[in-house]
Amino acid sequence: MLVVGGGIVGLATAYRLQERWPDREVVVLEKEDRVAAHQTGHNSGVLHSGIYYKPGSKKAENCRRGKRQMEDFCAREKIPFERCGKVVVALDASELPRLEAIRERALANGVACERIGPERLRELEPAAAGVAALHVPETGIVDYVAVCARLAERIRERGGRIVLGARVLGIDERGQEVVVRTSAGEFVGASAVNCAGLHSDRVLALTGASRPARIVPFRGEYFELDASARGLVKNLIYPVPDPSFPFLGVHFTRSIHGGVECGPNAVLAFAREGYTKADVSVSDLWDVVSYGGFWRLAAKHGRTGSMEMWRSFSKSAFVRALQRLVPAIHAEHLARAPAGVRAQALAPDGALVDDFLVEVRGRVVHVLNAPSPAATSSLAIGETIVGELRSLSS
Repeated sequence: MLVVGGGIVGLATAYRLQERWPDREVVVLEKEDRVAAHQTGHNSGVLHSGIYYKPGSKKAENCRRGKRQMEDFCAREKIPFERCGKVVVALDASELPRLEAIRERALANGVACERIGPERLRELEPAAAGVAALHVPETGIVDYVAVCARLAERIRERGGRIVLGARVLGIDERGQEVVVRTSAGEFVGASAVNCAGLHSDRVLALTGASRPARIVPFRGEYFELDASARGLVKNLIYPVPDPSFPFLGVHFTRSIHGGVECGPNAVLAFAREGYTKADVSVSDLWDVVSYGGFWRLAAKHGRTGSMEMWRSFSKSAFVRALQRLVPAIHAEHLARAPAGVRAQALAPDGALVDDFLVEVRGRVVHVLNAPSPAATSSLAIGETIVGELRSLSS
């Protein structure tokens, strides 16, 4: 059984495949020289509770189940994690209806949370602004790179292989087998799973299938608080998100290692692995600008996108966005932190694919959209994929 992609979703899937079929060899094919090189390795480390997602959606169901499984895995494997809690802050009365809508969605998803006033908010986060907030005590933090290292260790212990430097060049089905041609040779399995993240739509295209959606890369740009300002943020402080946009807005996240990240600012990346403004891939950029869905998205969200771009080039604009949540933050408190790139599937009509998207084509299962909370949900996503493969073999 073959898994394309050595990020957390690919490794969690391989781990689940070995649990279900311990007598079969599982091979993970990763194009980089290490696992967790891209989205997972640039993750903010939040164990999401599932408050934002539409009840009954794949995100809601997999996040709730996956968070419990991830916490159990970390406890069993002695990987540090913490249920530190978060607050989602309404800055003025106009945001209160949206805050209440999030609370109702959270309760529908089985997430314990509490609407709190400014006094309780100041107890939890003394430096935060806001007229009300939602306190979500079960939100947590963890190091997903450490999780991936342990998953890789367990996969190898069970007889699986993780082949690094294996860029996929082609995928063919031959009878009851799938043949994956890579830069490291040819691999044959009874089935395959595409967990290629930023390149998942291109891996699908290698099978000869058309892409139902296209990956558009968004770079999430972060700052980090210096030691003098870290005390301003006790745990996690989030704004009330814009429901028409899939990003949660600029927020503060304490890491399991003690630092505090501020961000992200979400801008179009000019390369699928474009972690800086200077990273440009002509082929990746053409894949975006030649796609009608992108221009439909731009027409709908042009104003929001231009604001994100402005913050990308203006530190003072970024600081003003942060000061809305924590007024005591100043520019001198901030240092640039490593950016991440989100693989966001975009439909031809310009709609950002909101839910996880998993499709079966022949003997290959394709994970075509797995942005946040995919890391939290990864072990549950792996179970979902096992279910798809069981139906293929039945």
